[in-house]
Amino acid sequence: MKNEDKARNDSGLSNAVLFDNAEEAWFWFVLAQQAKLDGARFTAGLSLTPRPCEPSDIFKVLNNLYRNRLLLWDHMLVLRHYGRRQMAPDARRPKEVRAHTLWHEAMNRLEPILVRKNIMHAAPSFFENRI
Repeated sequence: MKNEDKARNDSGLSNAVLFDNAEEAWFWFVLAQQAKLDGARFTAGLSLTPRPCEPSDIFKVLNNLYRNRLLLWDHMLVLRHYGRRQMAPDARRPKEVRAHTLWHEAMNRLEPILVRKNIMHAAPSFFENRI
């Protein structure tokens, strides 16, 4: 048994559903934050889809990236705006081209950290499916 699996079993997260990608984790975080602002109370383990983290874990990752200057204020504004809309910016829309670039930069910086922390699945490599 891997160390991550053992830690997950020991902490009661054996049935946790990892996020498929950083966008999914981000949209979940934004919805959780909005629910909290609306007065919802969170109790670990009571959701319909148990997740491997708390919303505060996503916030800590984002905060560390910002404090280490890997994300800029422009990234944060784009993440907030499109997170509230629950959809990523569309590069085909002229007014969203820059937001699309910032969004993907932010997702590319979030992804390896979320994978390392066992919050999301590792993205499949192009070469994994080749013989």
